[in-house]
Amino acid sequence: MSALGKVVRAGVGRRRVQSLVMVLTTMMAVTASVMATALVVASQAPFDHTFDKQHGAQLAAAFDGGKASREQIAATAHAHGVTDAAGPFLLLSLAVRPQPPEGMPAPPADPVLSIAGRAAAAGPVDDLTVVSGHWPTGPGQIVVTDGWGPPGVLGSTLHLPGVPGDPALTVVGTARSATSTADAWVTPAQAATLTRPGSTPSYQMLYRFGTAGSTAAMTANRAAVSAAAPAGSLQGTQSYLVVRATANRQTATFVPFVVALGVLGLVMSVLIIGIVVSGAVSAGTRRIGILKSVGFTPLQVARAYVGQALIPASIGTALGIVLGNLAAVPLLAQAQGAYQSGALAVAGWIDVAVPAAVLALVVASALVPALRAGRLRTVEALAIGRTPQVGRGRWAARLAGRLPLPRAFSMGLAGPFARPARSAMIAAAIVFGAVGVTFAYGLGASLNGVQRGINLDMPGQVGVDPFPSHTGTPGGKPVAPSRQADPAAVARVIAEQPGTKGYFSSVFTDVHFLGVSDAVTAVAYRGDSSWGAYQMVSGRWFTRPGEAVVGHRFLQATGTRVGDYTTLDGDGRTTRVRIVGEALTTGDGGMRVLTDAATLERAGITVRSAMFSIELKPGTDRDRYIAALNKALDPVGASAQARQGQISATVVAIDAITAILTLMLVLVAGLGVLNTVVLDTRERVHDLGVLKALGMAPRQTVGMVVTSVAGIGALAGLVGVPLGIALHDVIVPKMGDAAGTRIPPVDMAVYHAQQLVPLAFGGLLIAVLGALLPASWAARTRTATALRTE
Repeated sequence: MSALGKVVRAGVGRRRVQSLVMVLTTMMAVTASVMATALVVASQAPFDHTFDKQHGAQLAAAFDGGKASREQIAATAHAHGVTDAAGPFLLLSLAVRPQPPEGMPAPPADPVLSIAGRAAAAGPVDDLTVVSGHWPTGPGQIVVTDGWGPPGVLGSTLHLPGVPGDPALTVVGTARSATSTADAWVTPAQAATLTRPGSTPSYQMLYRFGTAGSTAAMTANRAAVSAAAPAGSLQGTQSYLVVRATANRQTATFVPFVVALGVLGLVMSVLIIGIVVSGAVSAGTRRIGILKSVGFTPLQVARAYVGQALIPASIGTALGIVLGNLAAVPLLAQAQGAYQSGALAVAGWIDVAVPAAVLALVVASALVPALRAGRLRTVEALAIGRTPQVGRGRWAARLAGRLPLPRAFSMGLAGPFARPARSAMIAAAIVFGAVGVTFAYGLGASLNGVQRGINLDMPGQVGVDPFPSHTGTPGGKPVAPSRQADPAAVARVIAEQPGTKGYFSSVFTDVHFLGVSDAVTAVAYRGDSSWGAYQMVSGRWFTRPGEAVVGHRFLQATGTRVGDYTTLDGDGRTTRVRIVGEALTTGDGGMRVLTDAATLERAGITVRSAMFSIELKPGTDRDRYIAALNKALDPVGASAQARQGQISATVVAIDAITAILTLMLVLVAGLGVLNTVVLDTRERVHDLGVLKALGMAPRQTVGMVVTSVAGIGALAGLVGVPLGIALHDVIVPKMGDAAGTRIPPVDMAVYHAQQLVPLAFGGLLIAVLGALLPASWAARTRTATALRTE
């Protein structure tokens, strides 16, 4: 082994604690970088990536089997512009009744699922991703779309009450389609058994085209498919552009905070690696003088110290890549569920780029101080040793000595000024950690407030639907309702029911406003709805006909503001409507309008049926109330059910991702503090020996070492908190805008004194926890050992 190699190996072995800290710091920095980069990359157009990977259907078409044979439908695969096609698949619309858990009542209504008969998940178009379980392999099995049903849906039983014999299917898997071409899938043979003889079947075809990037192109493609099929057989189509727009709008809510936390993680990783490596090399200045005295050139000295830094850094990098990929699995799983995308994984180039960048940073961080020290004269390097420059920090020591504090604490407070550059870098790392913690708290508090506000679109503890449940038919077409409950009769029953405090009805309908090309979803209310009002962003809730509350996107689309008028275009009549408030709503992309039913009637729009929302008197037992109300509603033909607040998968994913990334930021900052304190205690070990010889007790040693970074941590926390608040005030509104709404002021004002005080102490806590381990090491060091060390 060459002399240079011996120096490198000896240096790594001699500084085992420092090498271990460098391994841990590099490992955590690489782990955080891999996770942050993977999440940022995964948030860039996830729908497009999943769509391309699954060969998603650019057009899904349903055909009437009574007007076209299977062969004629299959022949549409050769329509002009079609490059790939799949089908025809038998398509059924069936009501399903999940088997309730033991002791629980059956659900109040049977959901209707679109069920396709497919032989396999794979195919030339719409290559499904099986998320859990397996694809149906025989009769009595069904796969449902991922996210449908309760958490324990896998293995449960679904009854089909509309099919003769009430067959039962076992859920054997969950799958995900890029464009949601169906709600569930069974084998073609199973689909045939669910079709009643003599009924008219429906078939599904899935297409991809050579040109499909615009609405005009998709309109032309639909026309080509329709022309290739028998006249009147095409029942309906779905373009992937509509699904894509919805998916991209949801993804856009993730991007601002993911980028913010990701950049914080990457910057902190760079900063910590620079602190660790440059500090380790600077601490070896005296050793560099010894190497020069025995004949090493400045270049050889630089190579030796770069090698000493690269060995532990390479080990830490390798471990960080493994840990980062493992830690990214649950992180990307949360994003996958929120994006409703295919399987997300760490891109291969990340596992190459991150280690290369980290090791390059290690080389640069080690090379600069090593070359600088290598250019020192031998005598000068030996004289400097591990001692800071003469006079540096003395003013701070004199000032701290005047404070009414124990001498150990005052010495600790003055310590950072002896190494100002190192102290400034560690302060910056703690600032980033404090920013991350402050931002994470504010983001979580704001999103929870927004979730509570969104849940107000289904107010009250009880809901009543005057429509009977749709049961569906074996032939695949829903049965028209034979009887519809009279809303007036339902209202009378609710009003007479003991325990009713208040109620109102609401119904969703499409309306048109002058100047808006597309139909707008309006919610028409009857009764006093003030107790069930949406959360307001600005203005107030409507109180009379002719007033309306709207979503943010409606204001943007019409160029109006709260207080302006807009014109409702009805059945041969128009009426002016005054916008009195802007509500928090993400429904219909923020284009929702909320008003009194009489407003629509002024424009000739008839509102017949409605959903009722009921508020109960305090102390009323909801289950008993619902049971009594259902008994009274039975002759009317309506049913009541309990309402539960919904938890958005997007909010859950954002909370989980924020928690994981913030934890990584805090760990990286803590390791940076740990490394700094290790360097300081190693450099000052002889001074510690002198202080111990003069009578400094172990607890005083711990106090001095901890105090040396406590001041930095406290100051960094005070700086980081307002920066975190500023980041919150920039990112959260951007997320709201991406979701089609503005964030109410009450959900933005989440920082109060009782939260700011502990957040301000966050930097101090990071510093103290990072310093405790080396402080205890310093306290345990024997006086004689410390005095012999140079």
